[in-house]
Amino acid sequence: MDQALSEARAAAARGEVPVGAVVVSPSGTVVAAAGNRTRELNDPTAHAEVLALRAACAAAGSERLPGHDLYVTLEPCPMCAAAISFARIARLYYGAGDPKSGGVAQGARVFSHPQCHHAPEVYDGIAAKEAETLLKSFFAERRESGC
Repeated sequence: MDQALSEARAAAARGEVPVGAVVVSPSGTVVAAAGNRTRELNDPTAHAEVLALRAACAAAGSERLPGHDLYVTLEPCPMCAAAISFARIARLYYGAGDPKSGGVAQGARVFSHPQCHHAPEVYDGIAAKEAETLLKSFFAERRESGC
């Protein structure tokens, strides 16, 4: 989760919402890491999770990542939760919950839906306080600066 938090801090430095994600192989090797880049790439799908999954799938030469773990600083949105399911991620670890836009424990609850093809094991609250503080600070600064 430390590397995911580093990716989130780097995203904030770029003016992106500070969310970071890291994909770890079954052997424990980090195979991909990313932070949000929606503004930079003008791409509403360029969430940290999607970018990390794309890079990990490219490295694996497969659209599926069985046995892989995903660490992300914020509860994935419904789009990202669906991508996690499609990629067949084994375990999802996330930090802060997202009552407004979450898709795992809140909102759509993608993994609980009967049409969900694969549901990873989910572990929440990992470094949640640090992830929440990063997000709150980012948005407080944006409000203060009028952005």
